[in-house]
Amino acid sequence: MKLPVFRNYINGRWVNGSTTGLNENPSDLDNPVGEYVRGSAADTSEAIEAASAAFADWSLSSIQRRADILQTVGNELLARQDEIGLLLAREEGKTLPEAVAEVGRAGQIFRFYAGEALRISGEQLASVRPGVSVEVSREPVGVVGIITPWNFPIAIPAWKIAPALAYGNTVVFKPAELVPGCAWVLADILHRAGIPAGVFNMVMGSGRLVGQTLVQHPEVTAISFTGSAGVGQQILDTASKRGAKVQLEMGGKNPLVVLNDADLDVAVQAAVNGAYFSTGQRCTASSRLIIEQGVYEPFLARLQQRLAGLRVDNATAQGCDIGPVVDEKQLATDLDYLRIAEAEGARRLFGGELVSRASRGHYLQPALLAGTPQMRIAREEVFGPVAVAMPAESFEHALQLANDTEFGLCAGICTRSLRHASEFKRRSRSGMVMVNLPTAGVDYHVPFGGRRASSYGSREQGRHAIEFYTTVKTAYTAP
Repeated sequence: MKLPVFRNYINGRWVNGSTTGLNENPSDLDNPVGEYVRGSAADTSEAIEAASAAFADWSLSSIQRRADILQTVGNELLARQDEIGLLLAREEGKTLPEAVAEVGRAGQIFRFYAGEALRISGEQLASVRPGVSVEVSREPVGVVGIITPWNFPIAIPAWKIAPALAYGNTVVFKPAELVPGCAWVLADILHRAGIPAGVFNMVMGSGRLVGQTLVQHPEVTAISFTGSAGVGQQILDTASKRGAKVQLEMGGKNPLVVLNDADLDVAVQAAVNGAYFSTGQRCTASSRLIIEQGVYEPFLARLQQRLAGLRVDNATAQGCDIGPVVDEKQLATDLDYLRIAEAEGARRLFGGELVSRASRGHYLQPALLAGTPQMRIAREEVFGPVAVAMPAESFEHALQLANDTEFGLCAGICTRSLRHASEFKRRSRSGMVMVNLPTAGVDYHVPFGGRRASSYGSREQGRHAIEFYTTVKTAYTAP
């Protein structure tokens, strides 16, 4: 059976590349999703030039036109939620219910920014000089390069592309090579929704060719990137030198604190969801479980019991709780971290073993370790179904351990104490805080982002996205 081929989208046309790659299915390595074309540096430059040429017309276009296109995209994503969700589950490996929900979130994001396109506001102020008026307005920044990861292959592109277009920018989009199918679907929907040629472009391929060209090209005025801290720092170093605007989301090592007064059923559910769902492949995953000593043993006993009841299987199988690791490289990373942790003295409490299923895939049992704050497993992002548990002597000690990280994306606490919840929200050195909830799982209409090594630049999502995708102009008028 011939596999579908996902092609690049440049200046309103579907374009082939010089080479192709295989789009694997991590749940079933014998049943790949398709093939995709790899773009070159020249292809990327062509897409940037098309976006630059289209900017003048699009930036001055009717806000109703922009809103209508984004609304059409959002409506189609929601109408095809099950179909696209199946594709997402097959190529990324998250369970089918999670995949369908992600497509729904992408649809809601596009519909939200359809409304935001109609709500771009400014200010009319009096000057200190008699007879002079002052107008403060927002304008699009220009050509935006968007580089996205594989773990949320349609939601993260949506929350970058939709505001970029809503505020009048043009886009060159580079998706992760592991998930070209979802990227192609999104490009196809935008194309059929009537996006003008050159306003949106998609080039698949390597970071070395496509990504580097986007970051270095003088006509790309802004770069929004989600991915590893190392690559993010390289992008910042290169793009900022030429004055480009940069927005980075680079991961986390998120704590979930469980206090003595917590409802342990709530805490266990928050830990399982936050640490292990989506195979732990989320920058918001709660990979550090910090448990006050009075409930340390009972909490871990309940957590292990819950983990034993979870089914690791093909992402599309009914009753699957955790899908496969995304690819062989990430699986090797997960296993390496487990070996390193045990070599440093961590105790494996549960899981961490390879699993065989009916289809050949990258299956790994969720792993729970007991360790100390100095261990690498407690300090470095694994990006897999792996969590480390550590005891805390008190609330103050738990807070100190929660903040003892170079990252600062999200932090959670499980407690019945309003005082402790309020204190934790105020003193947590993170961009987002969850109380009696998993650290993973955020709304689409509010800001997303962290501090320190987790994020750089203005926030993503919600109304705050306007800060990155626009620039402010102040105009004075005299009679």
